[in-house]
Amino acid sequence: MVFVLGVVLFAVGIAASIALHEAGHMWTAKALGMKVRRYYIGFGPKIFSFRRGETEYGLKAIPAGGFCDIAGMTAMDELTPDEAPRAMYKQKTWKRLVVMCGGIVMNFVLGIVLVYVLAVGWFLPNRDTSPTVTNLGCAAATQAEDGTLSECWGQGPAEQAGIEIGDRIVGVDGTRTETFSDVVLATQKLSGPTEFTIDRDGTEFDVTVPVQQVQRMVYVDGTSEVRSQDVGAIGVSGPPSRVEYGALSAVPATFAYTGDIFVETGKALVSLPSKAVDLWHAIAGGERGLDTPVSVVGASVIGGQAAEAGNIPMFVSLLASLNFFLGAFNILPLLPLDGGHMAVAIYEKIRNWIRNLRGEPDGAPVNYLRLLPITYVFVVIGGAFMLLTLTADIVNPIKLF
Repeated sequence: MVFVLGVVLFAVGIAASIALHEAGHMWTAKALGMKVRRYYIGFGPKIFSFRRGETEYGLKAIPAGGFCDIAGMTAMDELTPDEAPRAMYKQKTWKRLVVMCGGIVMNFVLGIVLVYVLAVGWFLPNRDTSPTVTNLGCAAATQAEDGTLSECWGQGPAEQAGIEIGDRIVGVDGTRTETFSDVVLATQKLSGPTEFTIDRDGTEFDVTVPVQQVQRMVYVDGTSEVRSQDVGAIGVSGPPSRVEYGALSAVPATFAYTGDIFVETGKALVSLPSKAVDLWHAIAGGERGLDTPVSVVGASVIGGQAAEAGNIPMFVSLLASLNFFLGAFNILPLLPLDGGHMAVAIYEKIRNWIRNLRGEPDGAPVNYLRLLPITYVFVVIGGAFMLLTLTADIVNPIKLF
């Protein structure tokens, strides 16, 4: 029951994100004097609608999108006499750009708000991933499935070897380690006396640490599967994985963490085409990677899993990440995305500037009919990718827990 409720709530969150995206277009268009004919949430059969002023508002049966119909978005639109002077394509370039950015900005703002809520209400992941030793102790012999370590006493291998709190473990058995996770993964493969490279106040030196074999619950080969294994440990802890914030301290932390999300979102967009092969392998019965794209259905299922596990911070974080991705994806200069319309407006501005330098009048608006072949190609490829993702989410969904 909790899983189903989580799926529904996450789907509602996605619908709200899309609704606010389209509202961003609508509000900026109205503020700049353009006419918004219709504002609808969803696709398919109409459930209800009402008119307020010159705009018709409504809800459709399939809550998987929405649209904001602005009069004269392109020169191809049919306009009534009262709409012609207010047509969007006739407006100044900056106004057109503001309207097209309105939806993107709304997604980014919503994402930032969700990150702030996460920081104040729960925590944010610690951005400090350095291989710094923050705690020393014994190496517990066993770990239960819930993560609880068994009791132990005395000094651990690292402390016995002379490692101190504040040291940075920059190498394990000749392998350089940039993060504390690198230290853990490298150590787990070892047993017995091993050379560890320590950076203490800028000076590097090696110490021999007797790596101890212990039982731990570990992820298997980068997958979501957790299994009990015998691994190496030396009794050290690194920077905490999460940091809690107050209302004021959460502000800079929110923007810093948002910057990290933007970087990861950019990487995800660049790698998106290459993930088609991974999705196909997942459909064919292969392992479904945690970094493979998901559809609206898949994202909602993951939200349901987070809710069922009681992991509300993950639920909120997923919704925030989704908004950042939606905003960044719409920046791409491809029609019918917002970025495509922005690219057309910028092209017209540069073209007209060059024509004016030559003493020529402004050129005619871009003929969108000539751009339709490219648009169709993008729509077909995008649709096929969405279908591939949806199939993978049904046949072999991502399982986080």
